[in-house]
Amino acid sequence: MDPESEGPQILKVTPVQQMFASCTGAILTSLMVTPLDVVKIRLQAQNNPFSKGKCFVYSNGLMDHLCVCEEEGNKAWYKKPGRFQGTLDAFLKIIRNEGIKSLWSGLPPTLVMAVPATVIYFTCYDQLSALLRSKLGENESRVPIIAGIVARSMYWYNYEVLKKWLCAKSGLYEPTFMINFTSGALSGSFAAVATLPFDVVKTQKQTQLWIYESHKISMPLPMSTWTIMKSIVAKNGFAGLFTGLIPRLIKIAPACAIMISTYEFGKAFFQKQNARRQQY
Repeated sequence: MDPESEGPQILKVTPVQQMFASCTGAILTSLMVTPLDVVKIRLQAQNNPFSKGKCFVYSNGLMDHLCVCEEEGNKAWYKKPGRFQGTLDAFLKIIRNEGIKSLWSGLPPTLVMAVPATVIYFTCYDQLSALLRSKLGENESRVPIIAGIVARSMYWYNYEVLKKWLCAKSGLYEPTFMINFTSGALSGSFAAVATLPFDVVKTQKQTQLWIYESHKISMPLPMSTWTIMKSIVAKNGFAGLFTGLIPRLIKIAPACAIMISTYEFGKAFFQKQNARRQQY
């Protein structure tokens, strides 16, 4: 097939290059988002001190991890004392009293799990998309849905739709860095809102599991997702299913924007490099 028949792309990016681009995006996202979550956890611990066996959610910008407090005293990073008056005050005092490295406390173990998962996920999505477009056509609207179901649904569908819409509004054929950044932030926000009720249920289930296991209590019969949702609505109203929406959006929107724009920038970089190699 003539390369020109596929549009302006001169040469496809290889899977290894896609993995490198997604790995760079994953690490950069973690480095930029983790400090926000460390400060959030420290503020939570100040208001409601973590006792042994208590659970808290730790996020590195890529994945959420439910952690259980294992230590007594103030040795663990998430239990260090501090008199913080707010987010900015916490940032400044942690840096001044504990050193700037404390803002990335607990990051290495989660990176070991999160970066490989993100690399596989992004690379699989692109490979599946390329395969489906070769079979169904370049402009087939079902491609991001099918690939997204296999990789991770809907986020990708919204991202592709928003990217095309912004390109059309800007009169561009190829998306710019800012279009990728904006599409990533908006699609991440939509996905965050749509999936939050299920995340609230998941967190409640995991928290209960940790409590039962840490206190050696026999577990009752597991409740279904629908039953837990009805229980939350009965207790806290419909708004209870969207508990923590604002902090979630503040964290997820920039994380998605950084990850996707870095990934697309990396692919564009490798595409140009491949084109130069082809010329020589």
